[in-house]
Amino acid sequence: MLYAVLGSVGGAPPVVRAALRGAARFAAIGATLLLGAAATQARPSVRLPEGTALDYGQTARPVAAWTEFCARMPGECSVDPSEPAQITLTPAVWGLLASINRRVNHRIKPVTDMAHWGVVDRWDYPDDGFGDCEDIQLLKRRMLVDRHLPRRALRMTVVIDEIGEGHAVLMVRTDRGDLILDNKTNAVLPWQRTGYSFVKREGQDGQAWVSLNNGASPVTTANR
Repeated sequence: MLYAVLGSVGGAPPVVRAALRGAARFAAIGATLLLGAAATQARPSVRLPEGTALDYGQTARPVAAWTEFCARMPGECSVDPSEPAQITLTPAVWGLLASINRRVNHRIKPVTDMAHWGVVDRWDYPDDGFGDCEDIQLLKRRMLVDRHLPRRALRMTVVIDEIGEGHAVLMVRTDRGDLILDNKTNAVLPWQRTGYSFVKREGQDGQAWVSLNNGASPVTTANR
């Protein structure tokens, strides 16, 4: 509307025309600010999970296949004490965890170690597109580290699953509790909601593992 007015007063004095042009600029700026504020208010907020840290106890013996994996790839098992032991869980980090968990679960076809490697238990990267639970979690951790999350806060963990069998998950230690990435579900869950009994995980101060005292989470079964 102001530009139409400007066109109709071409013969107006220069001072008047300058004032109208200034008013048009201020009106455009105001409209832009209002639209930006409306877009910000319309954007849905991300609801971050609330949980607790899982207590750990004494030193525990690592899984034998883990020790063999570390002998082949020592850099994947080293602990840098200068890294934070927890991750600050922001909406961006939450979205990254969910995306990586879902993408890897979709990409890797589950197969037993015997069918894959010809041995009962082997921990390795599923770079050929096949792997079992620990292989899948190792890949998730590698991808998260590549995206600059601290390895020290990403701990391989052994649990007893909902059918009483051993299972490996990736524990992400955050300031909003310990979260679990799992190949049985695309949902990233607080440990309390998995339904698993937690046996042991990697330590955060060295290559020794720590016992989780077989702490059972209160949900009966894990989401698949």
